[in-house]
Amino acid sequence: MHFALDYTPAIRQGAGIGRLTRGLVQGLSQIDRENRYSLVVKGQAPKLDFPPNFRTCRLPLGERYTHIIWHRLGLPLPVDLFTGPVDVFHSPDYLLPPVRKGAKVITVHDLTFLVVPQYAEPSLVSYLARAVPGSVERATLVLADSETTKRDLVAFLNVPPEKVEVVYAGVDMAFSPVSDEACLDRVRTRYGIDGPFILNVGTLEPRKNLEGLLRAFSIVRGEGRLSHRLLLGGGKGWLYEGIFRLVDELGLKEAVSFLGYVAEDDLPALLSLADVFVYPSFYEGFGLPPLEAMACGTPVVASNAPCLPEVLGDAALLVDPADPQGMAQAIIRAIEDSDLRRSLLAKGKARAAEYTWVAAAEKALGLYRRAVQLVGGKIG
Repeated sequence: MHFALDYTPAIRQGAGIGRLTRGLVQGLSQIDRENRYSLVVKGQAPKLDFPPNFRTCRLPLGERYTHIIWHRLGLPLPVDLFTGPVDVFHSPDYLLPPVRKGAKVITVHDLTFLVVPQYAEPSLVSYLARAVPGSVERATLVLADSETTKRDLVAFLNVPPEKVEVVYAGVDMAFSPVSDEACLDRVRTRYGIDGPFILNVGTLEPRKNLEGLLRAFSIVRGEGRLSHRLLLGGGKGWLYEGIFRLVDELGLKEAVSFLGYVAEDDLPALLSLADVFVYPSFYEGFGLPPLEAMACGTPVVASNAPCLPEVLGDAALLVDPADPQGMAQAIIRAIEDSDLRRSLLAKGKARAAEYTWVAAAEKALGLYRRAVQLVGGKIG
């Protein structure tokens, strides 16, 4: 059979959906040498290193113009005009292009724009609220990152439960404790690290609740028991200005470092160096960074908001994201309580090992085959 996937996020996005797309395709390349795969890239693409049954299909127009043609103007220019007939076209980024024949699969990572629209940029909320429901309706199957997102799809978009399947993300094997001192020193130097620190990694945006983390960190500093810095890794998203203002208001300018986007190759060492990883989001569709921290042997303090309890289980200290005092005490415990740290490290390692890209790929491949059956059989 012939499966096509929009690989553009994997090329254009370093974090988020880009990482999830890269991981899924890497998993598929490990388990499936039988079916043909077309990796669709809008515009220029680097040379990709995959098995012979994977090929790159470059569209003549870049991401911006194809987006306008397909999703703003609604022109019916079918993607399989470029890929050839496909049995399944999979879009891992919310929106489906026109497809002449074959099954259509879409991944919806979360419904931030409907569940917590106050945490997203207003024009993006308006656009996604118009565009995503139509793509979901046209899809043969909808893949969700978690049971939480599946429930949201059913509740907010009235998607039949049998149309939604959960495919959990995986933790890349590169995420493991780093002990190579030369590697650790390179990362210390690159990010200006000269002492113990608390770490968060994620896009600077309201949903990530970095203002709540800053307030908790201010309480930790006020306790006078820890000399740690707070390192915030991630690029600027939207509505982030209040984060920088709060650093000044709380007098934390000398204790907080904004690292900007952290290269994927640097993440395992950075996570291994941290004394605790804190992930205080108000809402997530999955939550990969805390699992990666666990895989690197770092204890995790995380929000108890959807869907982190589902993904992390009892392997993290879960706190109310609206309670900076509780978050502060959890951070202190995760650093100072040696018995608790040992327990979190053991549980975290076991929990992270449950999520692999091979498992995600096996589930996705089975769903591609099911989607083919649902539309009446093989085409390509």
